Amino acid sequence: MGLSKTERRQRIRRRIRKVSFGTSTRPRLSVFRSNKEIYVQLIDDTKGVSLAAASSRDKDLSSLKGTKSEIATQVGKAIAEKAQKIGIETVAFDRGGNLYHGRVKSLAEGAREAGLKF
Repeated sequence: MGLSKTERRQRIRRRIRKVSFGTSTRPRLSVFRSNKEIYVQLIDDTKGVSLAAASSRDKDLSSLKGTKSEIATQVGKAIAEKAQKIGIETVAFDRGGNLYHGRVKSLAEGAREAGLKF
């Protein structure tokens, strides 16, 4: 019998995490996508701390109207602005086991538009 959806996603997540590692100068941009919301954070894996975070539930973003992909683009722009405030220009993108398409792709494109490099 094949793998369940969650088991397959966990395998993909472990495979991505072997390669993607965040430092203080180039943190990992980690994405979590639920059915309704999308969350993203910048993580320094050497210290084990989160440097910045943004989500579709933030007060300034929760009032936005539009499709989930459009909101994800705005979340990407918000995390890029927070990253630039703390002096981060490049990140290692961690899609969290999700396919690079739809909301995850929209978030990445929004972050790139706002100035993050990955």
